Amino acid sequence: MAAPPIQQETAPWLLENGSYKVLTKEARQGHGHSHHGRTAHNMSSSSLRKKSDLTLVSKVQCGLLRSFLTNLQEVILGTKLSILFPAIPLAIVANYCNFGRPWIFALSLLALMPLAERVSFLTELMILGFLRAVGGLLNATCGNATELIIAIFALCQNKIDVVKYSLLGSILSNLLLVLGTSLFCGGLGTLGKQQKYDRRQADVNMLLLFLGLLCQLLPLLFRVAGGYTTVTTVAALQLSRASSIVMLVAYVVYIVFQLWTHRQLFEADEEAGEGQEEETPVIGFWSGFVWLVGMTIVIALLSEYVVATIEDASNSWGLSVSFISIILLPIVGNAAEHAGAIIFAFKDKLDISLGVALGSSCQISMFVIPVCVIVAWIAGIDMDLNFNTVETGCLAVAIITTAFTLQDGTSNYLKGLILLLCYVVIGACFFVTTTPQNQGNPMKGSVVNLGTSGSLAA
Repeated sequence: MAAPPIQQETAPWLLENGSYKVLTKEARQGHGHSHHGRTAHNMSSSSLRKKSDLTLVSKVQCGLLRSFLTNLQEVILGTKLSILFPAIPLAIVANYCNFGRPWIFALSLLALMPLAERVSFLTELMILGFLRAVGGLLNATCGNATELIIAIFALCQNKIDVVKYSLLGSILSNLLLVLGTSLFCGGLGTLGKQQKYDRRQADVNMLLLFLGLLCQLLPLLFRVAGGYTTVTTVAALQLSRASSIVMLVAYVVYIVFQLWTHRQLFEADEEAGEGQEEETPVIGFWSGFVWLVGMTIVIALLSEYVVATIEDASNSWGLSVSFISIILLPIVGNAAEHAGAIIFAFKDKLDISLGVALGSSCQISMFVIPVCVIVAWIAGIDMDLNFNTVETGCLAVAIITTAFTLQDGTSNYLKGLILLLCYVVIGACFFVTTTPQNQGNPMKGSVVNLGTSGSLAA
């Protein structure tokens, strides 16, 4: 039987001499540098991007100026969140002019939203211009760069509570809010038929989340069973550090599993992107790298503002630090990819939505959290994996509920609604949480006066 004719598809993945090179689907699959197997995270984060109109820029005569303007338009105006970019200079001005610290906190949060999306975009450019495996590794380690940077700055200021709360909140937000909204919206958008997805990827991610839960549960049980003494405190800290090393080893194996041995489980089907324009990279690899470094520096600056002003915002708004860290910070930091996951669920592409929510949760649980523990260890800061009773209980319920929700490979709006309602109840829990000073658990790291300072007992 004669082979079917090769159809040309407009997929300008490569740039040659400043112009697009159109590749066929077969050529893309055979081209080691161009076909990188778009992951769910890549496709989801691209949903908030918009195509840049380079008509005016192309008329500029000076080649260097034209290149700079092309870069500027693609990076700054290439997102639907570009309207929030003015919040960056406003936050810096507010800080240097000593405006109200709650205003600095709010402006910094708003400014982090487009920056987080642009870092995702620039990371994908690195993948397009680099070897697939190396690019995938970059994406696997930089996907939650915003949370990691905020956590590192909080550690530098010895605000271990902010670190734990923000990272715990990221996991809860992905498992309950993002996944729940995706399943709910997808179910409403496809009332006439049943939504299905590939369980294999979900099973791998849930196993990793259960391992992370075990590593966070044992230090808590260890200290509760042994009493709140100095001996058990030191032992729990040592157990946490050992567990963090184990978690990082598991994450490295997970990366090998994802990028090499079983990458077909994690690559989004190309047909899932039908109706969505492919990426058209109009800036080079090194230009993208410079932009990525610059935006990471800005994120670091804004993260420092957020950490420094979170307690003042807590006092001014009457919200506990636990609520701000667990609920507000994760929603802002991952707004772009969260919106993308919901959009693809509406299009009946649940595999992409699950890849975003579960993949990000695994990255936080198995990579970012143990990295923070080890960085704190190196810096001489005593950070363990004990997230306290209520927080660990909420995490356990979220993981177990999500595992039961995804066990049969089908979805409907009721499953999504249940996950959303779980998130609402947990949010309400931290909204009302205040432990009066000089009361409560004598355990080191217990919550003290969250309604005002939100700090953990030292």
